[in-house]
Amino acid sequence: MEKLIVTGGTSLRGTINVSGSKNASLPILAATLLTDEQCVIRRVPDVSDTNYMLQILSKLGAEVERASGNVIVAAKDVSHETPYDIVRKMRASVCMMGPLVARLGKADVSLPGGCVIGDRPIDLHLRALQELGAVIDVKGGDVVIRVPDGLKGAEINLRGKFGPTVLGTANLMMAATLADGLTIIEGAAAEPEVVDLADFLGKMGAKIQGAGTRRIEIEGVESLHGVEHTIIPDRIEAGTFLVAAAIAAEERMTVNRIQPSHLTAVIDTLKACGHAVEIEGQKAHVTRGAQPRGTKIRTGPFPEFPTDMQAQMTALFIVSEGISTVTDTIFPERFMHVPELQRMGARIERQGNMAIVEGPSELTGAPVMASDLRASATLVLAALRAKGETVINRLYHIDRGYEHIDEKLMGVGAQMVRARA
Repeated sequence: MEKLIVTGGTSLRGTINVSGSKNASLPILAATLLTDEQCVIRRVPDVSDTNYMLQILSKLGAEVERASGNVIVAAKDVSHETPYDIVRKMRASVCMMGPLVARLGKADVSLPGGCVIGDRPIDLHLRALQELGAVIDVKGGDVVIRVPDGLKGAEINLRGKFGPTVLGTANLMMAATLADGLTIIEGAAAEPEVVDLADFLGKMGAKIQGAGTRRIEIEGVESLHGVEHTIIPDRIEAGTFLVAAAIAAEERMTVNRIQPSHLTAVIDTLKACGHAVEIEGQKAHVTRGAQPRGTKIRTGPFPEFPTDMQAQMTALFIVSEGISTVTDTIFPERFMHVPELQRMGARIERQGNMAIVEGPSELTGAPVMASDLRASATLVLAALRAKGETVINRLYHIDRGYEHIDEKLMGVGAQMVRARA
């Protein structure tokens, strides 16, 4: 197990590059199971979650090659049984259900693991597959799915208690591509990662309309073929680096390889806090405000403020003037970073699904514990401004979704080193 030792107080400057999207890569890699032909996927980030997904594909029988960010998958003869020892490590493995059921008419998938950030049930995934004609039995920690009469198109509402489900939308889209007839998804997730999956499936020959809206229509086809595809930039990694610049860049810092339309809520919030953000094509130039101030954010489905960015923004509010509030409507329990930030000197009060931040606080380095992917990134951001050394333990959380984050930040002036815990 590794830890990250960060020496705070240095100023960031220069250009930092954003990797391909982890959250877009995972369902797209799963979608390669929909064809027996070769698929080439470019800019797949080298993170543990994508590595686990490739291991699952290999265990299922697919031929997998990886080199320099490119992944080649040929799923000619594949099994319907996913390996528990890998599936348990990553929640996104649940998106294997859709393509396996569509391609083979059956799937045995262990209930997945992943970040512990509150209740993240897969009931919507299962109900959607049932409405397409699947027969499902959950026993012994496994989901056993059979389609005795083939998948049939249907109209399905996917909106859940906390809004649309992104992986649920992806699962249903993949299953519906080979179903008989028309499938209509109401209450669909509109996130860019869903649009990227729809683009990939469209290149394979799927007939999909409405991706990026709350209503998606999929006309089933007989078969799909192999394609080449480039993954979109990771909007959460990009947002994290934008916040890093607002926290610790005394001069202008550039975040390169972004899609600005995916970051509107984050950019608007940074501007509301007094920071300058200038967009130039796929670049964002950030200049820290002379008198940064706090504000209020409330998470919601895209294009609202992303839940995956609320923890990082909390780190910025700690060093900003005034009272800020962070309300999470997607994952109300997603505040495990708060006690760790308090250990560093942050003044934060938790009230239900809201955190109230009083700033600015003088942060001091301390030993802290990463609890999930975005919380661990938040601790790195806070450590950039803290006096002295911050030791971040359980670094494997951050490696789930950030490609070489320490090397990237050191490239723009941060002082940090990995070490054995």
